[in-house]
Amino acid sequence: MAEGLRERKKRQTKQHISDVATGLFMARGFEAVTIAEIAEAAEVSVNTVYNYFPTKEDLFVDREDEVIDRPSRLVRDRAVGQSAARAIIEQLRQDIRERHAYVGLSEGYERFRQVMTDSPTLMARLFTIAGKTVNHLGVTLRAEAAAAPQDPTPEFVAHQLVGLQNAVQRCILRGLAEGGGVDAVAEDALRKVDVMESLLSDAVLNYAVKNTP
Repeated sequence: MAEGLRERKKRQTKQHISDVATGLFMARGFEAVTIAEIAEAAEVSVNTVYNYFPTKEDLFVDREDEVIDRPSRLVRDRAVGQSAARAIIEQLRQDIRERHAYVGLSEGYERFRQVMTDSPTLMARLFTIAGKTVNHLGVTLRAEAAAAPQDPTPEFVAHQLVGLQNAVQRCILRGLAEGGGVDAVAEDALRKVDVMESLLSDAVLNYAVKNTP
């Protein structure tokens, strides 16, 4: 269905507010910027900001739903003959090789990382997002593996796979924060993925192999 004029205007307004807020956060830090200042800079009312973004954190993590669903989407879209773990791990390697923002290696990500780590509020929100990602992936794995309702395996596998992703991302952020070059940090991250993969059991690595298109 084609996007109507009203929907397009709402989407554009939301994106404009988000862009303005991001610019202010990058310039001054998350905690220092108020919703009133964002509204003034975006030339909208404070109520309009809250209509689109219920909390200030929502302005910084405006792609939260996409981040939470991404591992599940990779599992749903995996190739025939590929397991859930292989789909997620191979995408992680590709993200590192391509210097993707998902793993913190894209151009200009250093300032974004600094703003994030300087804010206890944002770090708490990221912890919440990680938990939601695990829960969402557990639901997806249960459906994909046709696991029984009482079988805890999907949730346990989800914890290991999301934990692997998070561990690699933390290694990348730490390497960059310590002054490592992007290429050197990326190569080190790829080595760490190999190590982490080697520590996973065959049961995890071969869980939910896709049998049909």
